[in-house]
Amino acid sequence: MTLIVPTLRWERPLWRAGAGRIAGVDEVGVAPTSGAVVAAAVIMPPNCHRIEGVRDSKTMTAIQRERLAPVIRRRAVAIGVGAASVADIDRLNIYHATHLAMRRAIARLGGHDHVLVDGLRIAEFEAQVGPYTAIVDGDARVYSIACASVVAKVVRDRMMSRLAVRYPEYGWERNQGYATREHRDAIRAHGLTPHHRASWQALQTLLAGDQLSLFDVGEEGAGRTDDGIALPEDVLAGQGIPDDAVAVMAPIDEADERAAEAFAATG
Repeated sequence: MTLIVPTLRWERPLWRAGAGRIAGVDEVGVAPTSGAVVAAAVIMPPNCHRIEGVRDSKTMTAIQRERLAPVIRRRAVAIGVGAASVADIDRLNIYHATHLAMRRAIARLGGHDHVLVDGLRIAEFEAQVGPYTAIVDGDARVYSIACASVVAKVVRDRMMSRLAVRYPEYGWERNQGYATREHRDAIRAHGLTPHHRASWQALQTLLAGDQLSLFDVGEEGAGRTDDGIALPEDVLAGQGIPDDAVAVMAPIDEADERAAEAFAATG
């Protein structure tokens, strides 16, 4: 597979137009069955040079991400990290909770001129964050979004590793809350924790012992939240999901605070 190297193609015209604070935004944690969804917003200096090795976090190893996250932090003009908790996800659904995490991240930047966000256009997002551009596969194609994807992934992985100390049975330090076989077996043996997205029908069915229909990728309704909201194809394609993970989609702040703490430890 040929790796795509992100460019400054989207940032440069905005810089030339006088917009100095261009925020790249990305999220991590839409697909897992446990843990918060985390977003990062990164502003790089105008006319900066790319940091070698930075690309879509899904194509990087954990070691590569951990090495580059502090470099991104040192070079960035500003970085904001936000999270939406399991309670937020269950209350709002994963689609809206993801955008909440993004808005929280953007709010921590201390001001911005334009936002570049990975994915499709978001309803009412411009009214909430100001001018923005949505770019499909932005985490692979747009440098500032790629930087945000690395930061968000490192922060969320650290959050899950810390939770794994309290709940060692679930292997979260390895599976990050995705529905791997190890994780599914642990749920059957030990039940759910407060950090599982307990309202998701897939988890309820798993506990009942009849997971086949919900874990069948060809099942009608796959790729939608419990309330019927369709999820973007880039989400369904996975986000650095472990090889044996099942694609489970559906439907703090304490999680937001934990995200800030995990980010503080990156540099």
